Amino acid sequence: MPRLVECVPNFSEGRRREVVDEILGAIAAVPGVTLLDAEMDPDHNRSVLTFAGEPEPVMEAAFRAVQRAAQCIDLNHHSGQHPRMGAADVVPFVPVEGVTLEDCAEYARVVGKRIGEELGIPVFLYEAAARTPARKSLADVRRGEFEGLREAIGRDSARKPDFGPEKIHATAGATAVGARKFLVAFNANLNTPDVRVAKAVAASIREQSGGLKNVRALGFSIENGRRAQVSMNLVDVEATPIHRTLALVRDEAARHGAVISGCEVVGLIPEAAMLAAAEHAMQLENFSRDQVLELRLRTPPLTEAVPIATFFDQVAGPTPTPGGGTVAAFVGSLASCLAAMVANLTLGKKKYAGSEAAMREVKRDAEALRRDLLALGRRDSEAFDAVLAARRLPQTTPDEVAAREAAITAADLGAARVPLETARACVRVLEVAGIAAEKGNVNAISDAGVAGLLATAAGEGALLNVQINLKSMPESADKSAVAAQLEETRAALLAASGRIRATVQAAMNA
Repeated sequence: MPRLVECVPNFSEGRRREVVDEILGAIAAVPGVTLLDAEMDPDHNRSVLTFAGEPEPVMEAAFRAVQRAAQCIDLNHHSGQHPRMGAADVVPFVPVEGVTLEDCAEYARVVGKRIGEELGIPVFLYEAAARTPARKSLADVRRGEFEGLREAIGRDSARKPDFGPEKIHATAGATAVGARKFLVAFNANLNTPDVRVAKAVAASIREQSGGLKNVRALGFSIENGRRAQVSMNLVDVEATPIHRTLALVRDEAARHGAVISGCEVVGLIPEAAMLAAAEHAMQLENFSRDQVLELRLRTPPLTEAVPIATFFDQVAGPTPTPGGGTVAAFVGSLASCLAAMVANLTLGKKKYAGSEAAMREVKRDAEALRRDLLALGRRDSEAFDAVLAARRLPQTTPDEVAAREAAITAADLGAARVPLETARACVRVLEVAGIAAEKGNVNAISDAGVAGLLATAAGEGALLNVQINLKSMPESADKSAVAAQLEETRAALLAASGRIRATVQAAMNA
C-alpha cells in the first residue's frame, strides 16, 4: 500500500501572482510531489496551496515552500481580512493513505525543527502535533497575530516556540506546523455590507462559542466592503456535515435581516462531503451512492471483468462491502479454477485416456461453479447493503418501527441465505476437485490439493457469515430452517474436505 500524505500550507499573500508562483515553483521542483490545487484570495490576502505524495518528498516540498515564502513576503507590509502570524502562516500535514494522524504529527515535528533551525523562524506545533493542550487550537497559537506575537515572544513563557529562536523573524514572522484530519474551508457570503452581521453569525455557529461541534468561524468584510462573509473551517464534515452548518448560518443570518448570496469552497473538498450535501438538498429517498456513475465505475460489482487489483482495493477499503462473504465466494471460485486446471492438464494425454470422460465433466462443472460463485459474491454484497438500508429506515412512529423491524428481519434472512448457498457451492467444488485429484494428472495433484484447501476455507468462511446473520434474527420457522441447513452443510463440507485431503495425501505418498 502506498504511503500518501497531503500538505495544505497557507501563505500570507493573495494579491501578487508572481509571489505565489515563486512558492509553487519551489514545491513543483521536488520530485514525487503532485500539486493538487492553488487558491488566491485578495480580500483575505492569503493563498492556500495543496500538494500530496509520499511523506519524504512532501516534507521537503513543505520546507522549501516556507523558505521561499520567507524570502518573498514581508509581513510588515501585509494587510488582509484573515488572521496571520507568518509569511508561511500554517503548514498542516493530513493523512491520506497508508499513514496515520500520529505519523503526520511526526512529519510536522521534523519539518518544524528544520524551519526553526535552518530558517530562524519560530515554529509552534498545533493540533495533533501539539506538545501541550494549550496549543491544540490554531486560534490560540495565532492569538495576537504577527504584531502581538512580536511583543510577547521572548517575554511571555506561554509564547515560547517549540522550535527556533525566541524572537519573531523580522519579516517572515512565525509559522504554525501541525497535523490534522481533512478540513473543508467553506465560506458563506451575505447580501449585506455590515460585517457586524457576519461576526454575529460566526459567533453563533462556531463550537468555541457554544455553536456546532467541529466548526470554526469568523466574520469578515470582502469585496472592498460590499459584502460580509462568514468564513468557516469545518474540521469533521462526517460528524457535522456541510448542510447542517449551512442551515444554521442561514437561520442566524435571517435573524439579522440578511440572506446567503453565495458560498465558496476554498481548496479541495472530499467527494463524500459534496454527495452528503446533495442528498440532503435533493431530499433523496432510498438512495445509494452506488447509483453515482463515477463511483460505480470505480467500485464495480464483482465479475470476471473486474481487475484483481480493483477488487483487492475494494476489499481493503473503509466500507463494509465487499466483505468476508464476498471474499469467501471469490476464493471458492478460485478453487474451482484449479480443479479446471487439473482437468485441462489431463485431457488429451494417452496415459489418462480412461479418465477422459470424467475430466470433461470436471472441467464443465468447475467452470459452471466458477461463474456461480462469482455471482454469489455479487449477491452477498447486495444482501448486506440491503441490511444497511433496512437499518436506516425511519422509526419515529409505531408503524414505522414495525415496518423497519420487518424489513431488517427479511434483510438479515436474505444475508444469511446467500452465504449458505456459497458454502453449498464450495462443497460441490470439493467434490469436483476430489474427482480431479483421484483421476487427474498425478503431476498436478498438489494443485488439486490447493483447490481443496481453498474450497474448505471458503466454505467455512461463508458459514461464519450465515452464523453471524442468524444471530441478530428473532426466532422464527425461517431462522430454524436456515440453522438446520447450516449444520447439514457444515457436515457435508467437513466430509468432502476430509475425502480430498486423504486422496491427495495418498497420491503424494505413493
